[in-house]
Amino acid sequence: MKTKLLFFLISLFFVINFSCQKAETPAEPQWTSIFNGKDLTGWKVKLKGYELGVNDKNTFRVQDGVLKVSYDEYETFNENFGHIFYNTYLSNYRVRFEYRFVGEQTPGGPGWAYRNSGIMLHGQKPETMGINQNFPVSIEAQLLGGNGTDDRTTGNLCTPGTNVVLGGELILNHCTNSSSKTFHGDQWVKMECEVHGAGIIKHYVNDELVLQYEQSQYDPRDEDAKKLITSDDLMISGGYFSLQAESHGVEFRNIEIMILDE
Repeated sequence: MKTKLLFFLISLFFVINFSCQKAETPAEPQWTSIFNGKDLTGWKVKLKGYELGVNDKNTFRVQDGVLKVSYDEYETFNENFGHIFYNTYLSNYRVRFEYRFVGEQTPGGPGWAYRNSGIMLHGQKPETMGINQNFPVSIEAQLLGGNGTDDRTTGNLCTPGTNVVLGGELILNHCTNSSSKTFHGDQWVKMECEVHGAGIIKHYVNDELVLQYEQSQYDPRDEDAKKLITSDDLMISGGYFSLQAESHGVEFRNIEIMILDE
């Protein structure tokens, strides 16, 4: 009888201990789709020269489950730079998607914008953008396509109204190249950004780490950034991310986000 009781108590101890451990184990972060493949629900369009929410000439649209930047209704680009913002403030997260460039550049588009787009991280709230502001104050993971001949990296860094620290040095240049391969033609390319508030940000292209930097901060030399600076602390720990329209047709699909518990 004593042996059976002892066996029961030991078994009960292990069951309770296992249950407690299981309950205390935090859930693993999960990838969540933020683009429904049907319409632009959950996103806000801001085009230069227009109020927030005006999607002039159907620049951003959804077709066949793909979010498209299209210029078939444009006669000329006329510097109508645009962004479509995911409507949630973010600080610590990973975002991934696939993109590809298609067709020819819109007449009037600047030469540097050939097969050029980007994802803007830590961006200012879209409601705070000026009506004629070209780009949100943000950290840009630049997306570039090849011209069929020359080397042209993607997953680069550009800094509209911002600066970062790379290799222990404050970078004041507007753009910094990554170590990625060149992707010619209309092939789909996988892009991922891992963002840790005002800490480290990493760029991955087709699952390969191509660039890493930290300490995102406002650039006090920039007129748009000056409007957002409210103290001596220039660090940027969060914001909004957006996809860019810069005169060349580009498509996005499988847009997902993972919130990091930090």
